[in-house]
Amino acid sequence: MASKTKNANAKSWYIDNFFDFQKKLNGQSGSFINESRIEAIDKLKNTDFPTLKDEEWKYTNITPILNHEFKSPLLTGNPEINAGLVKQSLYTGFDSHLLVFVNGIFSEEFSDLSGIPQGVTINSLNKLIETDPDLIKQYFEKVEYINTFNLVNTAFAYDGFVVIIPDNVILKKPVQILYLTGHKNETVLSAARNLIVAGENSQAKIITNYRPVYDNTYFSNFVTKVFAGDNSVIDIYKLQNESEKAYHIETTKIEQQQKSIVNHHSYSFGGKLVRNDINVKLNGEFIESHLYGLYLGNDNQHIDTHTFIDHAKPNCMSNELYKGILDDNSRGVFSGKILVEQEAQKTNAFQSNKSILLSDNAHADSKPQLEIYADDVKCSHGATVGNIDETAYFYIRSRGVPSNIAKSMLIRAFANDVLEPVNISALSETLSHQIFEHLHRAEI
Repeated sequence: MASKTKNANAKSWYIDNFFDFQKKLNGQSGSFINESRIEAIDKLKNTDFPTLKDEEWKYTNITPILNHEFKSPLLTGNPEINAGLVKQSLYTGFDSHLLVFVNGIFSEEFSDLSGIPQGVTINSLNKLIETDPDLIKQYFEKVEYINTFNLVNTAFAYDGFVVIIPDNVILKKPVQILYLTGHKNETVLSAARNLIVAGENSQAKIITNYRPVYDNTYFSNFVTKVFAGDNSVIDIYKLQNESEKAYHIETTKIEQQQKSIVNHHSYSFGGKLVRNDINVKLNGEFIESHLYGLYLGNDNQHIDTHTFIDHAKPNCMSNELYKGILDDNSRGVFSGKILVEQEAQKTNAFQSNKSILLSDNAHADSKPQLEIYADDVKCSHGATVGNIDETAYFYIRSRGVPSNIAKSMLIRAFANDVLEPVNISALSETLSHQIFEHLHRAEI
């Protein structure tokens, strides 16, 4: 009964705030995107937030999110940020095109859009709705949602990043998108709608970097859509290091065309409650899709990763490798489903999830799934949960290595499989440092 009341109260809060939000839209109120907002809020009226009774959310209790009344930054105003905060929040050691967003709203002052190759679009959604609405309209989906939080995102999304690479263009520098979120006096909702489009024979690297402005409670609620054209190569790095009092939910939808390659890397460090939904459709032949993930939990963090890979055509390959390192009272969840449709003969699909528990109170749940309707396939999945390898630990200790260093060596070896595929060396090195920093352990 209590969960029903919280569900109803949360819906009422967003519905009531939507009308105040609409008054702040100015030029966007007459745009095509506003039709999607209205449709989303109407659907929300008849759609409940998920509970533990929902199969897809059976391990993740979202009640803590529903306990808060999150407001759009259009209603709260944005905090002032400075160049020092931006600089210390960025991943460095390599050149990149830079987009900075504060509570999901583009900051032109701190972004660097110089030197963008001709024909390439790297900009904010809000700017492009004003200057080139037809470009956005052809890719923007109305209310195709996976969970109720997608409806909240669609209703309240005002901005987000857009990266469009035309045919036959290789973008030499990565695009780094910095999301700074938080408000000193309000529980703010950052709702961004992001778009990545790679044309035929194009290549790009996209880095999304999530950081706090203040170490307090806020809600990052994102939807990212990715289109990979024929023979394109996209590397996506999601680097989530939010406040450990914050909530973070993102749905990433990837659609791949013939001979395309998408490498999606997800590294979760921060957040009190985190949910990553990654959905991939292999919609052509000879496609490769690689999903890598590492989630680290300490204190009372809860990190939930859901993947769904739809093999719709023959002769394709998917590979998933997710690892969790969980300490204190943290909990990690992995649920991965691979669907092989009847037409998708000659499919190779592999999925692996491994977690290590660094304390007696840490907990891991794993739910790998295969649903196969083709008969000529190679598919496998596996999951393991355990502690640090005691044999290896005692062997290292026997060589005179201190206990904390020995454990750090084993943690580094465990994480190595998901760090090796990072093909930006400076980024890989920084991520390695962050692992030990987050777990409060000695670095080797």
